[in-house]
Amino acid sequence: MSSQDIPEENLPEERATDEGAEHGSVAVKDEPFADPGLPPHEHRIQDIDERAAKRSERTVALLFTISMLATIAFIASYVTIDVDKSIYVFPLGHISALNFALGVTLGVALFCIGAGAVHWARTLMSDEEVVQERHPIEAEPDVKAKVMQDFADGARESQFGRRKLIRNTMFGALALVPLSGVVLLRDLGPLPEKKLRTTSWKKGLTLVNMNTNEPLRPSDIAVGSLTFAKPEGLEEHDEEFQTKIAKDALMLVRIQPDNIKDKQELEWSHEGIVAYSKICTHVGCPISLYEQQTHHALCPCHQSTFDLSDGARVIFGPAGHALPQLRIGVNEEGHLEALSEFAEPVGPAFWERG
Repeated sequence: MSSQDIPEENLPEERATDEGAEHGSVAVKDEPFADPGLPPHEHRIQDIDERAAKRSERTVALLFTISMLATIAFIASYVTIDVDKSIYVFPLGHISALNFALGVTLGVALFCIGAGAVHWARTLMSDEEVVQERHPIEAEPDVKAKVMQDFADGARESQFGRRKLIRNTMFGALALVPLSGVVLLRDLGPLPEKKLRTTSWKKGLTLVNMNTNEPLRPSDIAVGSLTFAKPEGLEEHDEEFQTKIAKDALMLVRIQPDNIKDKQELEWSHEGIVAYSKICTHVGCPISLYEQQTHHALCPCHQSTFDLSDGARVIFGPAGHALPQLRIGVNEEGHLEALSEFAEPVGPAFWERG
């Protein structure tokens, strides 16, 4: 049987194609990678119904308002909740009430801002598809003009100027959230108070020997000796003793008046007895070494050296400024007493020091 006797539908595909080509018809094959195109654009209900748009607007404003309230709750929790208080949370067990409150309130504040922005973009901003063709990397003047025009169109289509309720509540939420970080800065150091500027020393306080707890007399301090003192009334059993002595510790040295170079130092001394803060002005270590011949006081931590015969100025080491001097005299009972507070804050420099 020849191929001419076989029905055309039973011929092999190539032969059928050839035969079809001879008769002027070509079989069409489906294209497996054909571009399906974009589906037809469907308008959102907010685009055609102003009531639906108003509902979306109120939803976004509500989210921003919740964010503001959560931020206020964050600050209130930080101020009012005791750091030692704990609560039971299943399945975590007992956890810090302060940490739990801070985490929940800050999480709600940030989530509501993000959710509000997403809902705003999905329901009220323009959702038309825009195809942008590839263009050279360099920015042409007309491209810059187009960018500015696109920005203006985007601002108009976002309805930022029209939806004042959304705009105002968004500004409120964004303005309050940074306050969370500002409040946390409180733990970076003490609040602006005088707790670092002042000590327990004041006019009329008697100088007490740190070792014997007895009031000091000028005769108790020999030339070339180093004596440590504290203010009258500060006892070791006091709960705040460690805190106060860190600023109140005093060292006394007796120098021949002729060897004192600084005139003010001489005026603030008594019979050559000079009183200086024992706290090093580098990092606050206690000074405990004294060179009798040179009148130098040495900090054992980082070897900062101060000349006690010349206003306790720094002559070596990393200390930033001289030791503060305490003006002293003698009371009616013959005991050494303070005639004033330190002229400047003791210890190392700090951020609120003027």
